[in-house]
Amino acid sequence: MALNRITPQGRPGNYITYAVRRKPDVLVKTSCEVVGCPDYLRGWKTTIDESTPLGRQQANYIRKTSGRTFKEHKSGGLTVFIFDSKQRCFGDHRTIAETFSVLNGDWRRYGGTIRQHANGRDWAEDFGEHQQRVADQIERG
Repeated sequence: MALNRITPQGRPGNYITYAVRRKPDVLVKTSCEVVGCPDYLRGWKTTIDESTPLGRQQANYIRKTSGRTFKEHKSGGLTVFIFDSKQRCFGDHRTIAETFSVLNGDWRRYGGTIRQHANGRDWAEDFGEHQQRVADQIERG
């Protein structure tokens, strides 16, 4: 697919490029918060049968090692653990690796990376602040 670009008036070094790049088919482990995990957002329940060796092992892990905040109650011979929201669930999440860059220059020539953001939220905030500075400069003339 060919890009149809307008040639900028200034030199490449007069511009800043905000770029999001992703490597196809490269999955990385990520946090519940990043992927919008419903258990992380709303909390969750885990029901365990402590009459089995595996159930006793799981309940022991939750109570003594997991580091999660929860309440528990017995229900029909089972133990129900109710976990608070805003904490990591027990699942593994994967996402496609992305880099959030601010580059010196434009598509004609890049003069290096100005900054690399850890996440899209910070990158978007930086981009918005930059756009506001440009708008303020245009308004001042």
